[in-house]
Amino acid sequence: EVQLVESGGGLVQPGGSLRLSCAYSGFTFSIYGMSWARQAPGKGLEWVSAINSRGDDTYYTKPVKGRFTISIDNAKKTLYLQMNNLKPEDTAMYYCAAPRHGSGWLVWDGYVYRGQGTQVTVSS
Repeated sequence: EVQLVESGGGLVQPGGSLRLSCAYSGFTFSIYGMSWARQAPGKGLEWVSAINSRGDDTYYTKPVKGRFTISIDNAKKTLYLQMNNLKPEDTAMYYCAAPRHGSGWLVWDGYVYRGQGTQVTVSS
């Protein structure tokens, strides 16, 4: 059974930083890759970042490029999202996600497993 547990969210002032963590189990990262998505109130799900199964290629949506960094620690079975220079428009529930068997790391429809989410609020 795939389990994903996010942590690290909170309230931060504009310009601040947070590091999100996602502890995973029942899933082999080295085969599939993983991603982060977010959903702001009243808006749809946005795919923020993804990392391939070898951990050597990444994707970022344009609004976060240069500010967010995705990384993986396979030994700890933990996915991270380092978020710097946070802006009010980054306020959302953040989810880590894992794809179904055989789905590519950039195929968003394939991300059928999601954690419960961690709230990030950027406000002064």
